[in-house]
Amino acid sequence: MIRKSLLFLLLGLTLTAGLDQAVKYWVMQNMPLGTEIPLIPFLSLYHVRNSGIAFSFFSSFSHWGIIAITIIVIIFLLWLWKNTEDNKFLMRFGLVLIIGGAIGNLIDRIRFHHVTDYILFYIDDIFYFAIFNLADSFITLGVIVILIEELRTWMKAKRDSNHTSSH
Repeated sequence: MIRKSLLFLLLGLTLTAGLDQAVKYWVMQNMPLGTEIPLIPFLSLYHVRNSGIAFSFFSSFSHWGIIAITIIVIIFLLWLWKNTEDNKFLMRFGLVLIIGGAIGNLIDRIRFHHVTDYILFYIDDIFYFAIFNLADSFITLGVIVILIEELRTWMKAKRDSNHTSSH
């Protein structure tokens, strides 16, 4: 079972970080910085650089400080993944998405001293969401998956305790 779990982890990390890097490579090769390509009425590709973390938070931190924090978080998340029961597929899947996204952005930070962002959601000139990338999307999706798994676990435990206490 350890082999399957490790294969799942390595494959998941390779796919998430690899896909993220492939899209960023395309953006950097085909879109000059500051270029926008409208896709649909509320979504564009817009090439920017982000020296901070999510939504440009911590942009005042040093480059190496952000890298160190990212590595510590990745190590902690790998520890969580290792210590998560094999039958907690959604939890492990969510962790793989988060770790893979973090690795994708870490690669950018090490190579370029910034992260390439390119996804822009907006509503005409009324609302513009922060520009982000696929790695950020993986991280966000991973958090959502983990929250769903935790909610399911909590609801099952609550249901089981109610069922047990009523008998």
